[in-house]
Amino acid sequence: MSDILKFENVDMSFYDLKKETEVLKNISVVFKENNITTIIGPSGCGKSTILNLISGLVKPTKGIITKPNNIGYMFQRDNLFEWLTILDNVLIGLKIQKKLTIDNINYAKELLIKYGLKDFMGSYPNELSGGMRQRVSLIRALVIKPKLLLLDEPFSALDSQTRIEVSSDIYKIIKDLEIQTILVTHDINEAICLSDNIIILS
Repeated sequence: MSDILKFENVDMSFYDLKKETEVLKNISVVFKENNITTIIGPSGCGKSTILNLISGLVKPTKGIITKPNNIGYMFQRDNLFEWLTILDNVLIGLKIQKKLTIDNINYAKELLIKYGLKDFMGSYPNELSGGMRQRVSLIRALVIKPKLLLLDEPFSALDSQTRIEVSSDIYKIIKDLEIQTILVTHDINEAICLSDNIIILS
Protein backbone atom coordinates (compact mmCIF):
# COMPACT_ATOMS: atom_id res chain seq x y z
CA MET A 1 0.00 0.00 0.00
CA SER A 2 1.12 3.54 -0.76
CA ASP A 3 1.02 6.52 1.60
CA ILE A 4 -0.41 8.49 -1.33
CA LEU A 5 -4.20 8.70 -1.75
CA LYS A 6 -5.17 8.73 -5.41
CA PHE A 7 -8.32 8.12 -7.47
CA GLU A 8 -7.90 7.12 -11.11
CA ASN A 9 -11.02 7.19 -13.32
CA VAL A 10 -13.26 5.96 -10.52
CA ASP A 11 -16.96 5.24 -11.14
CA MET A 12 -19.41 4.14 -8.47
CA SER A 13 -22.93 2.87 -9.07
CA PHE A 14 -25.48 1.23 -6.80
CA TYR A 15 -27.98 -1.32 -8.05
CA ASP A 16 -31.39 -2.54 -7.00
CA LEU A 17 -33.91 -4.76 -8.76
CA LYS A 18 -35.28 -1.86 -10.82
CA LYS A 19 -32.37 0.36 -11.79
CA GLU A 20 -28.75 1.42 -11.62
CA THR A 21 -27.97 4.65 -9.74
CA GLU A 22 -24.72 6.27 -10.79
CA VAL A 23 -23.23 8.20 -7.86
CA LEU A 24 -19.71 9.00 -9.08
CA LYS A 25 -18.36 9.14 -12.63
CA ASN A 26 -14.77 9.34 -13.82
CA ILE A 27 -13.28 10.82 -10.64
CA SER A 28 -9.51 11.36 -10.86
CA VAL A 29 -7.65 13.21 -8.11
CA VAL A 30 -4.39 13.01 -6.18
CA PHE A 31 -4.78 14.15 -2.56
CA LYS A 32 -1.87 16.15 -1.17
CA GLU A 33 -0.05 14.69 1.82
CA ASN A 34 -0.23 16.28 5.30
CA ASN A 35 -3.09 18.51 4.22
CA ILE A 36 -6.74 18.81 5.15
CA THR A 37 -8.81 18.33 1.99
CA THR A 38 -12.52 19.05 2.27
CA ILE A 39 -15.11 17.50 -0.03
CA ILE A 40 -18.17 19.72 -0.20
CA GLY A 41 -21.49 19.46 -1.99
CA PRO A 42 -25.23 18.97 -1.51
CA SER A 43 -26.80 15.89 0.06
CA GLY A 44 -26.74 12.88 -2.22
CA CYS A 45 -23.83 14.02 -4.42
CA GLY A 46 -21.51 11.21 -3.34
CA LYS A 47 -19.43 12.78 -0.55
CA SER A 48 -19.85 9.95 1.94
CA THR A 49 -19.51 7.41 -0.87
CA ILE A 50 -15.99 8.71 -1.50
CA LEU A 51 -15.12 8.14 2.18
CA ASN A 52 -16.61 4.64 2.04
CA LEU A 53 -14.52 3.89 -1.05
CA ILE A 54 -11.36 5.13 0.64
CA SER A 55 -12.05 3.11 3.80
CA GLY A 56 -12.85 -0.01 1.79
CA LEU A 57 -16.44 -0.30 3.01
CA VAL A 58 -17.48 -0.42 -0.67
CA LYS A 59 -15.59 -1.24 -3.88
CA PRO A 60 -15.61 1.01 -6.98
CA THR A 61 -17.60 -0.09 -10.01
CA LYS A 62 -14.65 1.00 -12.16
CA GLY A 63 -11.22 2.56 -11.69
CA ILE A 64 -8.29 2.34 -9.27
CA ILE A 65 -7.93 3.73 -5.75
CA THR A 66 -4.44 3.87 -4.22
CA LYS A 67 -4.42 4.49 -0.48
CA PRO A 68 -2.59 3.94 2.82
CA ASN A 69 -3.41 0.75 4.71
CA ASN A 70 -3.88 2.38 8.12
CA ILE A 71 -6.94 4.64 8.05
CA GLY A 72 -8.80 6.29 10.93
CA TYR A 73 -12.50 7.05 10.48
CA MET A 74 -14.52 9.56 12.54
CA PHE A 75 -18.23 9.29 11.82
CA GLN A 76 -21.02 11.86 11.89
CA ARG A 77 -22.15 10.67 15.32
CA ASP A 78 -19.64 9.79 18.01
CA ASN A 79 -20.90 6.17 18.33
CA LEU A 80 -19.41 5.84 21.81
CA PHE A 81 -20.37 2.78 23.83
CA GLU A 82 -22.33 4.09 26.79
CA TRP A 83 -21.38 1.16 29.05
CA LEU A 84 -17.62 1.64 28.55
CA THR A 85 -15.42 4.25 30.19
CA ILE A 86 -13.84 6.95 28.05
CA LEU A 87 -10.48 5.18 28.13
CA ASP A 88 -12.06 1.86 27.14
CA ASN A 89 -13.94 3.59 24.29
CA VAL A 90 -10.67 5.01 22.99
CA LEU A 91 -9.00 1.59 23.19
CA ILE A 92 -11.73 -0.32 21.33
CA GLY A 93 -10.07 0.00 17.91
CA LEU A 94 -6.79 -1.29 19.26
CA LYS A 95 -8.61 -4.26 20.81
CA ILE A 96 -10.26 -5.08 17.49
CA GLN A 97 -6.90 -4.88 15.70
CA LYS A 98 -5.27 -6.94 18.50
CA LYS A 99 -2.76 -4.14 19.14
CA LEU A 100 -3.57 -3.53 22.80
CA THR A 101 0.05 -3.23 23.97
CA ILE A 102 1.32 -1.30 26.99
CA ASP A 103 2.90 1.26 24.64
CA ASN A 104 -0.38 1.80 22.77
CA ILE A 105 -2.38 2.08 26.00
CA ASN A 106 0.09 4.69 27.24
CA TYR A 107 -0.20 6.53 23.91
CA ALA A 108 -3.99 6.60 24.31
CA LYS A 109 -3.62 8.07 27.78
CA GLU A 110 -1.12 10.64 26.46
CA LEU A 111 -3.64 11.80 23.84
CA LEU A 112 -6.44 12.06 26.39
CA ILE A 113 -4.21 14.07 28.72
CA LYS A 114 -2.83 16.29 25.96
CA TYR A 115 -6.24 17.17 24.58
CA GLY A 116 -8.03 18.03 27.80
CA LEU A 117 -9.61 14.74 28.88
CA LYS A 118 -7.21 13.72 31.65
CA ASP A 119 -9.90 13.89 34.36
CA PHE A 120 -12.48 11.94 32.34
CA MET A 121 -10.69 8.68 31.52
CA GLY A 122 -12.81 6.78 34.05
CA SER A 123 -16.02 8.64 33.20
CA TYR A 124 -18.80 7.37 30.96
CA PRO A 125 -20.03 9.04 27.74
CA ASN A 126 -23.28 10.30 29.31
CA GLU A 127 -21.20 12.38 31.72
CA LEU A 128 -19.58 14.35 28.87
CA SER A 129 -20.77 17.28 26.77
CA GLY A 130 -21.39 16.83 23.05
CA GLY A 131 -18.13 18.57 22.23
CA MET A 132 -16.13 16.39 24.59
CA ARG A 133 -17.72 13.26 23.15
CA GLN A 134 -16.58 14.30 19.68
CA ARG A 135 -13.06 14.85 20.97
CA VAL A 136 -13.12 11.30 22.41
CA SER A 137 -14.34 10.02 19.04
CA LEU A 138 -11.43 11.75 17.31
CA ILE A 139 -8.88 10.37 19.77
CA ARG A 140 -10.30 6.87 19.23
CA ALA A 141 -9.59 7.32 15.50
CA LEU A 142 -6.10 8.72 16.17
CA VAL A 143 -4.92 6.13 18.69
CA ILE A 144 -4.29 3.59 15.91
CA LYS A 145 -1.74 6.09 14.46
CA PRO A 146 -3.41 6.39 11.05
CA LYS A 147 -1.65 7.58 7.92
CA LEU A 148 -4.98 9.01 6.79
CA LEU A 149 -7.94 10.36 8.78
CA LEU A 150 -11.49 10.44 7.39
CA LEU A 151 -14.04 12.83 8.94
CA ASP A 152 -17.67 12.38 7.84
CA GLU A 153 -19.54 15.58 8.84
CA PRO A 154 -18.25 15.23 12.41
CA PHE A 155 -19.76 18.51 13.64
CA SER A 156 -23.24 18.31 12.14
CA ALA A 157 -24.92 16.97 15.32
CA LEU A 158 -23.61 19.86 17.45
CA ASP A 159 -25.21 23.23 18.15
CA SER A 160 -23.64 26.21 16.37
CA GLN A 161 -21.47 27.48 19.26
CA THR A 162 -20.20 24.02 20.19
CA ARG A 163 -19.58 23.33 16.50
CA ILE A 164 -17.23 26.31 16.24
CA GLU A 165 -15.32 25.31 19.38
CA VAL A 166 -15.01 21.62 18.48
CA SER A 167 -14.02 22.24 14.86
CA SER A 168 -11.28 24.59 16.09
CA ASP A 169 -10.07 21.97 18.60
CA ILE A 170 -10.03 19.22 16.01
CA TYR A 171 -8.23 21.41 13.47
CA LYS A 172 -5.46 22.11 15.99
CA ILE A 173 -5.13 18.42 16.89
CA ILE A 174 -4.87 17.34 13.24
CA LYS A 175 -2.29 20.02 12.45
CA ASP A 176 -0.35 19.18 15.60
CA LEU A 177 -0.10 15.51 14.61
CA GLU A 178 0.42 16.29 10.88
CA ILE A 179 -2.09 13.72 9.63
CA GLN A 180 -3.46 13.79 6.11
CA THR A 181 -7.20 14.33 6.50
CA ILE A 182 -10.26 14.14 4.25
CA LEU A 183 -13.24 16.06 5.65
CA VAL A 184 -16.76 15.78 4.25
CA THR A 185 -19.17 18.64 4.89
CA HIS A 186 -21.99 20.61 3.28
CA ASP A 187 -21.02 23.77 5.18
CA ILE A 188 -19.00 26.16 2.97
CA ASN A 189 -17.82 28.25 5.94
CA GLU A 190 -16.50 25.13 7.64
CA ALA A 191 -14.70 24.10 4.46
CA ILE A 192 -13.03 27.50 4.05
CA CYS A 193 -11.94 27.73 7.69
CA LEU A 194 -10.54 24.21 8.04
CA SER A 195 -9.15 23.27 4.62
CA ASP A 196 -5.91 23.46 2.71
CA ASN A 197 -7.75 22.21 -0.39
CA ILE A 198 -11.43 21.98 -1.34
CA ILE A 199 -13.09 19.57 -3.78
CA ILE A 200 -16.60 20.55 -4.89
CA LEU A 201 -19.07 17.89 -6.02
CA SER A 202 -22.24 18.81 -7.88
